[in-house]
Amino acid sequence: MTNFELTDKLKKNRRLEDHEYAQLLTTLAEKEAEYLYKSAAETAVSVYGKDVYIRGLIEISNYCRNDCYYCGIRRSNRCAERYRLTKEQILECCRRGYELGFRTFVLQGGEDGHFTDRLICDIVSSIKRQHPDCAVTLSLGEKTRASYQAYFDAGADRYLLRHETADPEHYAMLHPEELSCENRKRCLYDLKDIGYQVGCGIMVGSPFQTTEHIIEDLKFMKEFEPHMVGIGPFIPHKDTPFRDKPPGTLKDTLHLLAIIRLMLPNVLLPATTALGTIDLLGREKGIAAGANVIMPNLSPMEAKKKYILYNGKISTGDEAAEAVQNLKKRVSDIGYRVIQARGDHISV
Repeated sequence: MTNFELTDKLKKNRRLEDHEYAQLLTTLAEKEAEYLYKSAAETAVSVYGKDVYIRGLIEISNYCRNDCYYCGIRRSNRCAERYRLTKEQILECCRRGYELGFRTFVLQGGEDGHFTDRLICDIVSSIKRQHPDCAVTLSLGEKTRASYQAYFDAGADRYLLRHETADPEHYAMLHPEELSCENRKRCLYDLKDIGYQVGCGIMVGSPFQTTEHIIEDLKFMKEFEPHMVGIGPFIPHKDTPFRDKPPGTLKDTLHLLAIIRLMLPNVLLPATTALGTIDLLGREKGIAAGANVIMPNLSPMEAKKKYILYNGKISTGDEAAEAVQNLKKRVSDIGYRVIQARGDHISV
């Protein structure tokens, strides 16, 4: 079967056999890739139109109890300048973001014990009181089911937790032994069962990743049926054990974005900051391959400069208003539009 035929089959059936995924991931010629991206973009437009949703990212802390081998804010990185935002700073970020048209706020941070369940619930409920027409997304790592339930009861709408890899052996190559693939998946299923709109995802080109690993990830995503999938290229950080590992590529990331869109047509799919970091037009290319979400940074300037997960992160010097206007123009230039909306999954 040709790659054009495989693209059509995936668009129709929403799944492929393992060897067909492998073929589509590894043997695309330029014209075949263009057809895959075009098919994915058409699928996204058929569900969400030409709308691109923006999420206001607020990086609340770069303290983390974990020591993941790829991450610039890992516990043992003594070169990291640590910080935490106060509740007041977070609410001010939301206030400014609301004025700029954001209707979703994403609170992201390391697994920082300072942010107790009580404090997180207080911050979430305060945001919802001040901005009742907005969604609150949390991306704060692995927690107990009781903690996730408390955040949901306080008003949190969504939770982002990349599974990183669905293969336990590969997971162990990326994380210290106290972290497990099994618990990561447990968290995701707890979140979905509670009622969150849930996002999973992977790093494309992470160290030791194989085509077989990616196929397992695709099968896991299909089984899990997430509301969101966050994927971006692996980019090494100079102060981690993976400092010398090669980064993921634009091509592989675009291939996967398109395949995920065809496999999960209703999914909310970001064109990530990491994609924009490895290619100046990475986010635009991501949208042209089926993505429909962008996450500009609303964090205070000093926090942006310290929340460094990988080398070369873009937009660490942009003011939020400047960044949003720039993004709107760039999105408009490729025939799409940034809209002022919560941007929920179409099933909600």
